[in-house]
Amino acid sequence: MTKQEEARERVLDLMEALAVGQTIPSERHLTQELGVSRLTIRAALDELVRDGYLDRRHGSGTYVTEPKIAQPLTLTSFSDDMRRRGMVPGSRTLELVVVRVKRLRLADDQPMAMEVLHIPEAVVPGLTKSDLEGHSFYELLEERYGIVIVSGTQSIEPTVTSEEESEVLGVPLHTPAFLFERTTQS
Repeated sequence: MTKQEEARERVLDLMEALAVGQTIPSERHLTQELGVSRLTIRAALDELVRDGYLDRRHGSGTYVTEPKIAQPLTLTSFSDDMRRRGMVPGSRTLELVVVRVKRLRLADDQPMAMEVLHIPEAVVPGLTKSDLEGHSFYELLEERYGIVIVSGTQSIEPTVTSEEESEVLGVPLHTPAFLFERTTQS
């Protein structure tokens, strides 16, 4: 078990004595109490925030959150479920392949974001890696495929960088970041 994993487990143990909404001890206090570096404590706390155990409020502290409820789930296939109901299962494949594109976005040749696109293959036939190098995806859709994006929704949430994101972006592991999820329609 790494020091970070051990620190995470010990913080979880400390949290058991606290009520939802109570603040946990400061990073400095945890560093002294657990005998690990502040960087290790911060990484463990970042993971607990990301996993929903803690809520960090700037200038106020880090608070215990409402525990997530886990329910046992019995997995059955659609076909088994339909047969159990006395029905004959079937299916028609409506879509088979989705193109997944992962790009490093640059500004003045400096890494700014990691982007992952999911597009039905039928929408972008013949798409190649070089088509996306240094080009706007929306412009490519319009110019090459005649698709104009007319609407969309976007959600934004705070997160920290993963190992892959940190390496690609050239930042330390668990650097604060934003996760944007966008769905667009033509």
